[in-house]
Amino acid sequence: MPRPRILAFSGSARRESFNQRLVEYAAGIATRRGADVTVVNLRDFPMPIMDQDLEREEGPPAHALRFKALLIEHDGILLSAPEYNSSITPLLKNTLDWVSRRCDDEPPMAAYRGKTAALLSASPGRFGGMRGLIHVRSILSNLGVLVLPTQVSVSSAAKAFDEKGDLVNDFDIDRVAAQADELVRTLEQLS
Repeated sequence: MPRPRILAFSGSARRESFNQRLVEYAAGIATRRGADVTVVNLRDFPMPIMDQDLEREEGPPAHALRFKALLIEHDGILLSAPEYNSSITPLLKNTLDWVSRRCDDEPPMAAYRGKTAALLSASPGRFGGMRGLIHVRSILSNLGVLVLPTQVSVSSAAKAFDEKGDLVNDFDIDRVAAQADELVRTLEQLS
């Protein structure tokens, strides 16, 4: 059976992002469960605001094409999405929008069709970013991604990690491990 290929990233470019820490932690678990995981940071894929006039005049941004190629190469998505004002971050929405654009003769939504995603979030607040995940789930589902029914929100994120980036609370550890494991198992079953 081929090893599932998972692209792991967060919807934050902040240097000390709790969500980047969380997705890296979950990626380690998925790797130990037998997946080939590629962890990236959206900071390394800067893109202008989605603009069809810009796209028509200059073509899609090079970083959008690079990120799209990565998504196409992978079977699954491990995403930790911060919550901005009860919704999705502009960075994540802009990335998803650029990558959704059709190039040449590729099929519609080429980067999203056939993908399975696991959702995580972390926030200093009590809700752990769960309100934003509602919007992320809706967007990904509309793009053709199979989103796992479970999701994990880590609250009080400023205290949730140790200095190495590992989670410290057994409740969070167990839930994140279960989420990563479910993504790997689902991808194995779908292959």
